[in-house]
Amino acid sequence: MIRLENVVKTLRPPFVLGPVSHEFARGTTTVLIGPSGGGKSTLLRLVAGLIPADSGSVSVGGIVLQAANAEALRLKMGYVIQDGGLFPHLSVQANVALAARYLRKPDAEINRRIAELCELVALPPGLLARYPWELSGGQRQRVALMRALMLDPEVLLLDEPLGALDPVTRSGLQQELKTIFARLGKTVVMVTHDMGEAAYFAGGLMLLREGRVLQQGTLDDMLHRPSDPYVAEFISAQRAPLERLGKP
Repeated sequence: MIRLENVVKTLRPPFVLGPVSHEFARGTTTVLIGPSGGGKSTLLRLVAGLIPADSGSVSVGGIVLQAANAEALRLKMGYVIQDGGLFPHLSVQANVALAARYLRKPDAEINRRIAELCELVALPPGLLARYPWELSGGQRQRVALMRALMLDPEVLLLDEPLGALDPVTRSGLQQELKTIFARLGKTVVMVTHDMGEAAYFAGGLMLLREGRVLQQGTLDDMLHRPSDPYVAEFISAQRAPLERLGKP
């Protein structure tokens, strides 16, 4: 579904991301992990077409991402950032409907889709008239997910979507998100610093450090067959959340 071929991006010399080659298969959930500044969010922005690669190519659904088609391809992708990134001057309904309004979708279609999404993410319809600052953190993230899913995208990109939430709210939303991912069958790429969260969501993991992909594979691969000393160090440093999930 998403293919990166020898992708390289320089942001602030000497930091260089890549070269990265990887295919995110349709309907799978992949989690990007690693230390801060390792390149996880940069990789996600490259996939979303928010920044261009210096070299190499990014393809979505078999179409190579280019400046001329970046906007059209972005409409096939939902994107959620930490704390939602909602527009504070717009109501919940207006935030969710933003892309559909831009595409001049009929009001009846928009309202029907919003009702479906409220049910999907368990957001009370009575909150649609409120503004983001009137919502809890968990509610804002539900709204952000609704906005990302409004156009029924093939791809869902999430950058630390639960990072700003308290532990109880975060745990509850993790369970709900996993159910939603399974129900919708989207191709999901997610960034997190939390190893327990990564293990909970992921079918596959990609560990980045200093712009390089150190290892791609399953959690079992990284636990028992680390490809680099840092992989073993990173996993070992996060033993506590893994042990809570019953991982050795």
